[in-house]
Amino acid sequence: MRSIRAAATCAVTLSLVLAATACGGGSSTGGGSNDAPKTLTYWASNQGASVAVDKQVLQPELDKFEKQTGIKVKLEVVPWSDLLNRILTAATSGQGPDVLNIGNTWSSSLQATGALMPWDAKNFDKIGGKGRFVASALASTGAQGKDPAAVPLYSMAYALYYNKKIFADAGISQPPATWDELIADGKKIKAKGKPVLGAEGSNLSENIHHVFVFAKQHGADFFTSDGKPAFTDPKVVEAVKSYVDLMARDQVIPTGDAEYAQNQSVSDFAKGRLAMLLWQSASANLASQGMHESDYGVAPVPVRSGTPGPGTQIDSMVAGINIAVFRDTHNVDGATRFVKFMTSDDEQKILNKAYSSIPPVTSAQSDPAFNTPANSVLKNTLTTSAAALPQVPNESQFETTVGTAVKDLFADAAAGRAVTTDSVRAALQKAQQQMPAA
Repeated sequence: MRSIRAAATCAVTLSLVLAATACGGGSSTGGGSNDAPKTLTYWASNQGASVAVDKQVLQPELDKFEKQTGIKVKLEVVPWSDLLNRILTAATSGQGPDVLNIGNTWSSSLQATGALMPWDAKNFDKIGGKGRFVASALASTGAQGKDPAAVPLYSMAYALYYNKKIFADAGISQPPATWDELIADGKKIKAKGKPVLGAEGSNLSENIHHVFVFAKQHGADFFTSDGKPAFTDPKVVEAVKSYVDLMARDQVIPTGDAEYAQNQSVSDFAKGRLAMLLWQSASANLASQGMHESDYGVAPVPVRSGTPGPGTQIDSMVAGINIAVFRDTHNVDGATRFVKFMTSDDEQKILNKAYSSIPPVTSAQSDPAFNTPANSVLKNTLTTSAAALPQVPNESQFETTVGTAVKDLFADAAAGRAVTTDSVRAALQKAQQQMPAA
């Protein structure tokens, strides 16, 4: 579980990193050396049900890379609760891995530190060219007008996963398309003694992803067009309250989920203890916990009314993982070769199948595995009804401050304290005050 202390550390660390970069402490023109040409260190993000599952997926591929190149890759799978803080600390100290995974929403923030090698045309040419990648995935690799700070590795979108048996027992014939329908279905499900909708109330990134979508559905943005925080905009306040009210007022999210931060809601769903789950590309995670794909259905995330469609309603953020090279790597050539390996068609098929994600490499998407009913929902969402989180330099602080505000509001709801428009506005105002000056 990520604590408020850890979240605050991230914000403070990033401020220090950006200050150092502004004073000449970082370079945006590359760097690194080839002092250790036979070894690489790799920080992978926790994509599967556990760190152990990720090691089982990744180690055979790393062994394959070593056999092909003679370069040994030392793997560390870093939990999401620790990953950003670890990266920011490495950016400050200059002591980091050679290659690392980052959440695509962090690309611009980490780009601003100067800690990552920029992917200019020359570097992209070394891995087959920029044109191999899906445009929406490339859009989440750094600030517009700058060379990307990373390369797309896995693409994902949120979907609504629902337990078919629980739905049938409650007399529900189809998944809800709107939040009002979900709340109405929740009453039927609770009448049968089952919790309704899972959440990770103490996971800052999950909180941000959901309130971002709610804001879009309310016609609001957390930042102005020139990148300034607008957290107290009345529509933003309304959107955040609507999400927290799924626990506080509508009682479809169990109060115990206010403490969840490490996939506990996924485990509850996989074990048949929960009717619905909002998650990014969850199929592999569910399978690893023993849930058969015939036991659940996959549908678009609900919207306020109607059906999601191009440019009209948003039901997911553009989710995904990018792979980056640390600027101070001691094996820049090997790191580039490793990125090329991980984004090759063969590896894209292997890895994205393992994680039930979508390859951001266009040519790899032709594999039949990415045309299943579940993956079709995800691909359609990414194409027609997903929006990218703000690619602004202080995006990671946005995740920390607003994510913590939502976490605290869930804690209030779980404790029976009233969640009001005023209390939501006050929490968001506090979050906005913690953001750095433009």
